[in-house]
Amino acid sequence: MSLESGYLKQYFKGIIAKKLSAVETTPKTSNQHEFNAASKMKEIFGLDDRKFKADFLYIDDEQSFGASDFLTWYDARRNHPTRTEYRLYYPSTTVSEAASVGDSLFICVKQDETILCIISCKDATITRQLYWLFDIESNDTGKFTQNADLQTDSGQLEFVARTILTQIGIEYIEPDNQGLLSQLLERFGGTFPKTEVFSKYARSLVSDVDPISDPDRTLTKWFDMEEKLFFLLEQHTIRERLKEGFYDGEDVDVDGFVKFSLSVQNRRKSRAGLSLENHICALLDANGIAYSHTPVTENRSKPDFLFPDIVCYRNNEFPASRLMMLGAKSTCKDRWRQVLAEADRIEKKHLLTLEAAISTFQTDEMADKKLQLVIPQSIHKTYTEKQQAWLFSVEDFLHEVRLNQRLTAYASMLK
Repeated sequence: MSLESGYLKQYFKGIIAKKLSAVETTPKTSNQHEFNAASKMKEIFGLDDRKFKADFLYIDDEQSFGASDFLTWYDARRNHPTRTEYRLYYPSTTVSEAASVGDSLFICVKQDETILCIISCKDATITRQLYWLFDIESNDTGKFTQNADLQTDSGQLEFVARTILTQIGIEYIEPDNQGLLSQLLERFGGTFPKTEVFSKYARSLVSDVDPISDPDRTLTKWFDMEEKLFFLLEQHTIRERLKEGFYDGEDVDVDGFVKFSLSVQNRRKSRAGLSLENHICALLDANGIAYSHTPVTENRSKPDFLFPDIVCYRNNEFPASRLMMLGAKSTCKDRWRQVLAEADRIEKKHLLTLEAAISTFQTDEMADKKLQLVIPQSIHKTYTEKQQAWLFSVEDFLHEVRLNQRLTAYASMLK
């Protein structure tokens, strides 16, 4: 499940990060911020005075916004015979104005010599995800830490890394190392089939899994294969559409371009959640587990999965303690709270997600609300040790469902 060695190298030359101090988040009288350079910054920027074109991004779990300007790297004592004092200046922007003490600064040097400067909110999930993605230790000292060579893979899962890169404005390019695109074009003719069909086709290409003995690996491999196929086909369709151009007669068709762009975004948003549900259905079927998929309960709510089924749920004589539900969200954000309002008869709810490194603030709140998070085993390593002790794996969840259904079957035999 790991990415190719040095996968970040295609985007970045080097990355450094630090926690922001009070001095660094207070605008100077010159309307500029500065960082005194550490040796780690010199390794990335070099020793010559330089000015870099930079994109600035502020991001937390609810919003992101950006600005463009320049970063200035120079030796303030360039003319001194023996001393050097390197500094990095950047001007006041909406991004720098939003920064607070304890937020994290990520300075990412791209391959084209431009800079992506990210300020990420102190307690946000995305902050923990960025430290994990860049393989940099989060620390409280305020000193810069570094991943300058980006040559080795730290074990990231492709679909998780892809999601994080997209959040910071990096368009992930899916390589076609296995010749999958030609197979897709031959089978579907360059168009997107229904998600259920696409999910089934993705599963057919994954042979080295066992949904019964290793459901965690199976689910992630299925999902990752569909992600690969989707992005390969999407890259192809976008490329072909751009070749045609956007014209209305002799005029540029701006509305046509906007509609096409929105259709791409909407397809991405709707597809991921549906594909995860499709693969969960296949996993449950392989394990012989009874369930109802998206049944209607109180207030027209539709829990993703209900166990053992909707008939039992609607039967008030069926014990509520034997009922279970599972929500499915490829990424959580604050949307996990939606699950709390589904299936009123079930007190303890479960939510399966592929989100990495969710903040402890969120997982503590989930536990307090009696929502049990279910995460594929390979993603557990992105969480703290305390969180890992609380998390369910997919196998843990299936074991609990099986046990519940066996108790129900046994109780029925005794009647």
